[in-house]
Amino acid sequence: MKLQTNTSLALYSVLEFASDPGRHISAAEIAHKYGVSSHHLAKVLAALARSGIVASVRGAGGGYRFTGNAKRLTLMDIVQMFEEIAPTPAQRGADGTSTPVETALGVVLSEIDANAQATFSSITLATMLHLIERQRAALAAK
Repeated sequence: MKLQTNTSLALYSVLEFASDPGRHISAAEIAHKYGVSSHHLAKVLAALARSGIVASVRGAGGGYRFTGNAKRLTLMDIVQMFEEIAPTPAQRGADGTSTPVETALGVVLSEIDANAQATFSSITLATMLHLIERQRAALAAK
């Protein structure tokens, strides 16, 4: 499963916000950190704000802050906001026009997508934050 740029930006942003939920972080700060356009990121953040995962705070010292529940929110909750999770032809059933090779490959690709979806659904933001902290500690120890 290849994620669209908006999905990756949403995941990066939500993890940044969730790592320090009391802090307001500007779109410009995240855009700079990940080397993307602030304008492009603002569209992603607006979608996250509409969903209630982040809140937009205007004015001096404003930005965005995390308002979700890191222990309950999964990566899949965010992914499905930006990705179309539609059944593949193999999942919909054979339409009679596919060759056996196409059908067999479709089954394998469908299984890979199902595994990716199950993995994204099983990992919470809290789990990711623990993983990020372990990565930071490992880098600091070097």
